[in-house]
Amino acid sequence: MSQMSLFSAAAREPQITDLEGLLAGSGQVVRRGGTARISVVVDPGWRVEALVAELAAVGIEAEVGDPEAADASAGLAVGTPWLAELRAVADAWTRGAVKAPPPGWAIDGARLRWWCVAAGSAAPTMYTLALGANDEPAWPAVGAALAAAGIPGLLVGPRADGPAYRIVGQRRLNRLRELVGDPPAGTPVGAWPSADYARGA
Repeated sequence: MSQMSLFSAAAREPQITDLEGLLAGSGQVVRRGGTARISVVVDPGWRVEALVAELAAVGIEAEVGDPEAADASAGLAVGTPWLAELRAVADAWTRGAVKAPPPGWAIDGARLRWWCVAAGSAAPTMYTLALGANDEPAWPAVGAALAAAGIPGLLVGPRADGPAYRIVGQRRLNRLRELVGDPPAGTPVGAWPSADYARGA
């Protein structure tokens, strides 16, 4: 069995800046005055419950179903209140009206965990991390961060059930599972990255 990585989600206490993992996917950040909020639209069910629990772990009471953040027919918006602590994140991730990671942005297990909760899906021999459909300027930097974390992904476009990064191969899946830690309570079987150290360890 592999040792826990220093970059895994369980290696340190959760931090509010870990929510940048939502921005790597389809999450959005909005500024207002000296505050900002991060939200993501997800299907009703386990993802909503998991995001609420993960937000509680960093001391944030989630806001669910905000009509300003989502069309109800598209899912439920789960997000933070307006927080001064998120303003620096918003400034770093915003280029005018465009969302993009700051230069040199890195992704670790804690940030990856948020992305998996909000937008990850598993299939045999692969795991898919969905991207924001309108966030194309951010995709290359996010992909570079994945590669630097040891889990390079294959970028697939909208015609191939994307946009998303697809993590393929047992060695990379083992690494991903090591980084993101155990699934949140209520996660359906097969929805979380899985490891098989007998194959590709």
